[in-house]
Amino acid sequence: MQLALDLATKGQFTTTPNPSVGCVLVKNNEIVGQGFHFKAGEPHAEVMALNHAGENAKGAVAYVTLEPCSHFGRTPPCARSLIKAGITKVIVAMQDPNPQVAGRGLSMLQASGIESAVGLLEEKAEILNKGFLKRMRTGKPFVQLKLAMSIDGKTAMASGESKWITCQAAREDVQQERAKACAILSTAQTVLADNPLLNVRWEQLPHSVQQEYQIENLRQPIRIILDRQHQINSNHRLFTIASPIWLISDTTRNMTALPEYCKHIQINITTKSYLETLMIELGKRHINHLWVEGGATLAGSLIKEKLVDELIVYIAPKLLGNQAKGLCDLPYLNKLADAPLWTLKSIEQIEDDVKLIYRYKTK
Repeated sequence: MQLALDLATKGQFTTTPNPSVGCVLVKNNEIVGQGFHFKAGEPHAEVMALNHAGENAKGAVAYVTLEPCSHFGRTPPCARSLIKAGITKVIVAMQDPNPQVAGRGLSMLQASGIESAVGLLEEKAEILNKGFLKRMRTGKPFVQLKLAMSIDGKTAMASGESKWITCQAAREDVQQERAKACAILSTAQTVLADNPLLNVRWEQLPHSVQQEYQIENLRQPIRIILDRQHQINSNHRLFTIASPIWLISDTTRNMTALPEYCKHIQINITTKSYLETLMIELGKRHINHLWVEGGATLAGSLIKEKLVDELIVYIAPKLLGNQAKGLCDLPYLNKLADAPLWTLKSIEQIEDDVKLIYRYKTK
């Protein structure tokens, strides 16, 4: 199962909106087939492993990181393929919460007399597809908020100068994290202040990643900009790269002056907040994993509304002083007891910088 999980990670940059899945077939204590899902519309991991095994698949045990699908989508159901190939037992890391599957794949296998078991390395399987699983369970994407700061918790000088707080290696790490996301969320204020590209610089990813993938197979995350005042125009650097841009506002907008790869999404606010309504809309549009890079106002608002699942914090060995700009705006906090709590999941040194990952902790 660990090998199957390792195989699944090979699709982490390419499978969206599908989950990353790996499969290993074992017969007479030998691996006879292995595969992973690379891209939506292409064969799933089980089919790749069956094709690899050929006739050796008959009588084998299948180890799969996610419950085999039971429905016709862009490809036929994998549960049926396993049955047809003569697999005798299927061990699954976790059940698929997708309502179209949700136990039906396992039931299909059991109805055909194939023994099955669920839960082997389930925690690792959860981490692997945290975005897909969150969307299936809640209708909202898994939200990662990226923050870069000095030792004293500052993000920029009072003048706004912020290039660069972190080291080159840390910024390259950001590229790899961005590449895993379905979309990158920022604001018009950030675009006006920094004029960023908000894309993935594939050439900055590790050599091992560049060798593993052909550039033409890789994708750029959708760039989503909160632009309620309609301030974004085609003169910004965003438009020097012809990859999808979604401009978000709560009013109608004339898009004739913008390229066709740029679309407008109008968020109609009802009983929920603007940001929560946005998350629900993004979930409907199959955004599993949202990477957020913006200013202190956006960061604070997302945290206040408990919409952030994970903080990724890069700390540089610098002191910017009390006049510098803070990390996030949380003006509603008056008591220490009201401070949002986070659980440290990992810590990594990147040259002299430090990368911390925190998960939101429910009280």
